[in-house]
Amino acid sequence: MNRTIIIMFLALASIQAGAQDLTHYKRVIKELSSAKYQGRGYAKNGANKAGKFLQKEFEKAGVDEVILQPFKLDINTFCGKMKMWADGKELRAGIDFSMREYSPGVHGEFPVYHVDTLNFDAERMYADLQKPEYENALVCCDFWFSYGRRKDFSRLQKAGECNNAGLLQTWTSPIKFYKAYGEKVVDKPIIWVTPEAIEGVKNIRVKVDNKFLKDYECFNVIAKVAGQRHDSCYVFTAHYDHLGNLGKKIFYAGANDNASGTAAIVTLAAYYTKNRPPYDMYFIAFSGEDANLRGSTWYAEHPIVPLQQIKYLFNIDMIGDNNPNQYCEVSDEGMRGFSLFEKINSEKHHFQSLHRGDLAANSDHYPFATRHVPCIFLENEKGDAFQYYHTIFDTYKTVRFDSYEPVFRLVRDFVVHYE
Repeated sequence: MNRTIIIMFLALASIQAGAQDLTHYKRVIKELSSAKYQGRGYAKNGANKAGKFLQKEFEKAGVDEVILQPFKLDINTFCGKMKMWADGKELRAGIDFSMREYSPGVHGEFPVYHVDTLNFDAERMYADLQKPEYENALVCCDFWFSYGRRKDFSRLQKAGECNNAGLLQTWTSPIKFYKAYGEKVVDKPIIWVTPEAIEGVKNIRVKVDNKFLKDYECFNVIAKVAGQRHDSCYVFTAHYDHLGNLGKKIFYAGANDNASGTAAIVTLAAYYTKNRPPYDMYFIAFSGEDANLRGSTWYAEHPIVPLQQIKYLFNIDMIGDNNPNQYCEVSDEGMRGFSLFEKINSEKHHFQSLHRGDLAANSDHYPFATRHVPCIFLENEKGDAFQYYHTIFDTYKTVRFDSYEPVFRLVRDFVVHYE
């Protein structure tokens, strides 16, 4: 073997060694979605434990610097009692029912008032709730029906308004849980329940505890890989927090959302430590995304490098799925780059297509997009894992790994060709 061939072989081996690492990717997802981190929420310090794990992962990857950026948030949590019975039958937390994120705790036995949605009349509903048989009732209605009549149903959430104890909002199985608006607690409890679990039920018994955390301390994990130039940078983001607990025993593992995206930026950091880029690279694992984008908003307001120095930002969220079509959202300033994404994808066939949706405040790219940063949001939705989004079934067993390598290669190829 002559000298030229040896050099070419070693160069190829080096590239392959620094390419996407599916084994590493799976290991990080499995770790983050384990019981150790209790759904990476706030009440049991799961998010912060996960952040410390990521700090060590970045350091092991060989990055030049890791910074923990602290911030605080207010958040409502449910890590105590979580019991519910419908006409004496015990319902399953996280399967038959869950809590609205801004609900207070609730203890007691209550009659159920089923809203007549076919012949709905708000004044008649209010009058019915004054009847003795519906005193202190839980009002049951389809979530989307009540959402469309928010003005009428908002009265049922306020103390001193109407003679009801709270609300039961039906949601089709699998039952969801959210945290986005948990920075407050409303006056009356609001419980999400499946239609099957509540149909025809006359009486509900509930034992649910909540705990409101004021000024809870979180942190973003920021890793840097130094490039040859420091006047511009690329930024790779993913949120590592998730929904935490629903009672003492149930936690939301969040393997797809968003251990999958977090693992991707960890392996990208490892790749760029071995393949030094021309520009600085920042890898930011945000906390507080599921609490209404709190970590990314804080960073955008307090960046460690000026936002105008960002050449392009990649926000990777929920790519643990198997849809051959890649969903994305792009900021106005990122549209020139999106043309390059499409060109690369048409040539390399990483995905069958790139489907661009409307820009929305649905993940951590949004605080940057509104501040005129060129950015793209990558999310692989509508595959086999997507049905488990924000449910207790989003686990390492249901996550899919098909999208990791094409996302990795798409982003890597973009960095090579973007000017």
